[in-house]
Amino acid sequence: MWDMADRTAEILLVEDNPADVSLTRGALQTGPVPAHLSVARDGVEALAFLRHEGTYADSPRPDIILLDLNLPQKSGAEVLKEIKADEELRCIPVVVLTTSGAEEDVRASYDRSANCYVTKPVTLDEYATVIRAIETFWLLVAQLPSH
Repeated sequence: MWDMADRTAEILLVEDNPADVSLTRGALQTGPVPAHLSVARDGVEALAFLRHEGTYADSPRPDIILLDLNLPQKSGAEVLKEIKADEELRCIPVVVLTTSGAEEDVRASYDRSANCYVTKPVTLDEYATVIRAIETFWLLVAQLPSH
């Protein structure tokens, strides 16, 4: 469980759609946990962020990753596979948050050890509700490993 007196939660959103980034940022601002949102706009940038490469040398280690599947340069599925294969990164919870509800995408994500799969809702209110539910579960209910 999150100790809100301890520090701000670090969330990495891997998303190339500016509207979804804005919606996520807004939902987190009204959420139950103080959170800092970092954004990677493609799979290559996400992995550089997580591995502290180049301009991301001082990037914070996320407490949770929200990962879209449909990304430029390197797909979310590839990013998920690399995260879960990396001994330093694999314990970070990865929530796949994507427009696809296709059974093959759901199964492939869990086969690659996704911690959760959520299909993005269509309406703004539903989207905000889903983001706050993810935040509540992963930061207030679930016990996460310390860094």
